[in-house]
Amino acid sequence: MDWLVNLFTSNSIAHAVLILGLTIAVGLLLGRIKFGSVSLGITWVLFVGIVLSHFGLGIDEQICHFVKEFGLILFVYSIGLQVGPGFFSSLKEGGVTLNSLAVLIILLGCATCYGIHLLTGEELTTMIGVLSGAVTNTPGLGAAQQTVSDTLTNPEVASQITNELASAYAVAYPLGVVGIIVSMIAIRYLFRVKLEREKVLAERSNAPKTVRIDLRVSNKGIIGKRIEDIAAITRSKFVVARMIRDGKQQIVSGDTELCDGDIMRVVISNRDVELVQSLIGESIEIDDKQWQTSSSHLEKRRILVTKSGINGKHIGELHIRENYNVTITRVVRAGIELVATYELRLQMGDVVVVVGRKNDLDGVAAILGNSVKRLDHPNLLPIFIGIFLGVLLGSIPIMLPGVPLPVKLGLAGGPLIVAILMARYGPNYKLVTFTTNSANMMIREIGISLFLAAVGLGAGEGFASAIADGGYWWILYGVVITMLPLLITGIVARKACKYDYFTIMGLMSGAMTDPPALAYANSISSNDRAAVAYATVYPLTMFLRIFTAQILALIALS
Repeated sequence: MDWLVNLFTSNSIAHAVLILGLTIAVGLLLGRIKFGSVSLGITWVLFVGIVLSHFGLGIDEQICHFVKEFGLILFVYSIGLQVGPGFFSSLKEGGVTLNSLAVLIILLGCATCYGIHLLTGEELTTMIGVLSGAVTNTPGLGAAQQTVSDTLTNPEVASQITNELASAYAVAYPLGVVGIIVSMIAIRYLFRVKLEREKVLAERSNAPKTVRIDLRVSNKGIIGKRIEDIAAITRSKFVVARMIRDGKQQIVSGDTELCDGDIMRVVISNRDVELVQSLIGESIEIDDKQWQTSSSHLEKRRILVTKSGINGKHIGELHIRENYNVTITRVVRAGIELVATYELRLQMGDVVVVVGRKNDLDGVAAILGNSVKRLDHPNLLPIFIGIFLGVLLGSIPIMLPGVPLPVKLGLAGGPLIVAILMARYGPNYKLVTFTTNSANMMIREIGISLFLAAVGLGAGEGFASAIADGGYWWILYGVVITMLPLLITGIVARKACKYDYFTIMGLMSGAMTDPPALAYANSISSNDRAAVAYATVYPLTMFLRIFTAQILALIALS
């Protein structure tokens, strides 16, 4: 049995892999435990690592450092690939206000952290760990630790500070998750929110989304005009999916002239409904079954874009509508419906909704690919090119006014930004950045598991002594950092911005990058308002959490 004892006590690669596997496996098993509707989830990996390290089951310091940084890169890069396509659009229109409120939460959290440092004399580096745990943001912790390692020339001092950061993070994290949910509940009772009334308010909201309406042409002033002319007059983006004329369904194009009594099914943004309706005619309700009667020769089909040659091309470039006499009504991308205008660029993995005859739809499917197997094939080249470019970008020193040392985006910020840019603009240059949701989730979960395991195994040795030496105060500091910014911003969002309660919950969850809080919000909501708000603020929030953690770390070390 000497081989077994040696395996658990040596500093070999096999020992490191063994301990990492044990840490992650036990942590994931414990992550299934729920306290009510709340679970710490994968964060249990961190706590298991701390316990194992405390009892002497650590791993080599250099191996631990590599695993931590590589895991962090995989995690943030997969996030960037997921949110990249919608990142810039989320900053437009209503997203500007939501992201401004998220920025307010971040700034208030940093100010509270620094204020506690000044009032109590607690080391600012320690408070950065408390801040990262209180806002449940693991990449921020990683960015701060890397900044410390890059800035300090003494590796022993750097190691001591990074371990203290991890200890403070671990202490503050559990009540950080609970504090977000308690803040949501506090806002609900403060404003005496009634969920049924909030659902009505949410439905009346003017948040942009794609809708289908049926209109009967009754305005005498547009009879004889082309659909293309109507679009030019209203300056609205809409698609006429199909038309009923003289009791028969037909496909239309921009050159189709309107006749009195035509009935059109229009796919349009809800913000443009009133304008287009006032110009065309009255809104009527036609059951979907009437559009899909057996006498109709038209079908609706959802076709997957799976040919790499289509990636990045405008819909208009493909001449699908003209060559096949079909109508592309909308494009579903990452769960979001887009109006299928001619200038919209298609991306791998898009679902294109097409209306037409069966033979024509088969032709369109052949052009776009429509092969699920092709999507299952991993595109590894863009991932590793992106990681390479991300590390380069993250290593560039940036001088900022008032900051004594140069700032680096680091191994968290650099890959995140490159992933967002590649996911958003890669298709424009024929670069296939698509990964399936399952593949993206696999990369992300492996990355965060490796990171948390390495952080825990590196911090466990001094964790208990840190708590005994006054670390219990970190719990109180963390609760203040969690709840004070959320309550202030929640009041502003409700009173000044008039947001519904579901959107406020999504804002809070996204600004704290906290999936358990979003899960709680979704559990009491019958709509997608919380999820939409979460996705809107998440990308910018993730970037700013990483950036502000680095700035605070540089201030602490200067």
